Amino acid sequence: MISVQNHRPLLSGNKWLLILVVALAAACSPKTRPVGKGTTKPTEKTSDKPGNKADKDKKEDKDAKKVSDKRVSTIAMILPFGLDHLNPGANYSAAGLKKAALALDYYRGFKLALDSLTSEGANYRLQLFDSKDETSQSHSLALNPQVKGSDLIVGPVFPDGMKAFTTVPGNTKKLILSPLSPSAPTTYNVQNLITVIPPLEYHALRAAEFAVAKTKTKKIFILTSGYSAELPYIKYFKKAVDSLSKKKVKVIQLTVSRGNLKPAMAQMTKFDRNFMVIPSTNQSFLKITLYSLDTLSKHYPVTLIGHPNWEKFSFLKADQMQRLNAYITSADRVNYKSQATVTFVRNYRRLYRAEPSEYAIKGFDEGLYFGQLLAEEGDKLKSLDDNEFTGLHNSFDFIYKPGQGWVNKHVNLLHYENFELKKTE
Repeated sequence: MISVQNHRPLLSGNKWLLILVVALAAACSPKTRPVGKGTTKPTEKTSDKPGNKADKDKKEDKDAKKVSDKRVSTIAMILPFGLDHLNPGANYSAAGLKKAALALDYYRGFKLALDSLTSEGANYRLQLFDSKDETSQSHSLALNPQVKGSDLIVGPVFPDGMKAFTTVPGNTKKLILSPLSPSAPTTYNVQNLITVIPPLEYHALRAAEFAVAKTKTKKIFILTSGYSAELPYIKYFKKAVDSLSKKKVKVIQLTVSRGNLKPAMAQMTKFDRNFMVIPSTNQSFLKITLYSLDTLSKHYPVTLIGHPNWEKFSFLKADQMQRLNAYITSADRVNYKSQATVTFVRNYRRLYRAEPSEYAIKGFDEGLYFGQLLAEEGDKLKSLDDNEFTGLHNSFDFIYKPGQGWVNKHVNLLHYENFELKKTE
């Protein structure tokens, strides 16, 4: 069973978004499941011989009663629908409509997962609340008894709303899932938070693990533009390299101006790979620096490691990145050729008459993972580190950090091969 509630009376009039939400709440979704690890249990087989039919019927009746007697897991979902913009005389801004679309897509994916689990006997009560993407509303919802009494709280989505929600005194008993933000858990410093999108620290750690394991020169270059936005990544990367190599690998940080790489050339070798890390996301800087590095790579072997946001940059040239033997860390890689993804996309299209966005895929993965844990015996939410999971967009491998809660540390490493990014083993 899945029910959806709002924190206020339903709005009147021709409210297309509200109608969609209500319609989706009543929809019945097909069974759709990717590969999971540590969260499923085998089912027992019974004999089909005629003499065992009575026993089989008794077992089915017993199983049916067991399912009906199961507790109902309550999930409070706080998403930025901004339904006030549907009132007469009000309109969505472009930004507001984008947030509402994000909320709707995430909700659809999450509910599709819960419906799949419900078809296997699980029971859920999904309560939907509108955060309006306002800090005051997030603060108010943190005091709502329906929210506080839920088994799992999903949202608010954006950092400001999450900060307002988690700073309410006494709001530290139930687990709170940050569903889409990669913000560092130190932003909130609450012990009951679940950060499911790996923060930048774990991207830097994955890059450092690769570089330390592969470098033979015992030197890693960081090419920076000098902008302060790059400092967090640099700090995390250096710390990881020092820890992993016991300070036997030297990190050389160089500020590059107008593509001038001469200061690096004096410390490079022509006989082994020179590892270059570029933490910048500035388009102008990247175009000039990558061109210079491409020219330099004709004389000095290079392996390049880029910022995770590079995966979204269309201006990067695949042939150039391949010549630079480039790698990028990622926590959002979807294999659209896998059978699990094909099944999900087919069912999503059939149910919603729409294409699933990245938020729908993340909603599905998170709904399936946490829905499974809620449905199983015992309080599995207290031991996320014992329940790994392989989803459509990423895997979940949680670590508990005192004062910060649970953090997913799984990050993929992608490599340019045959002019496209491919996941490395």
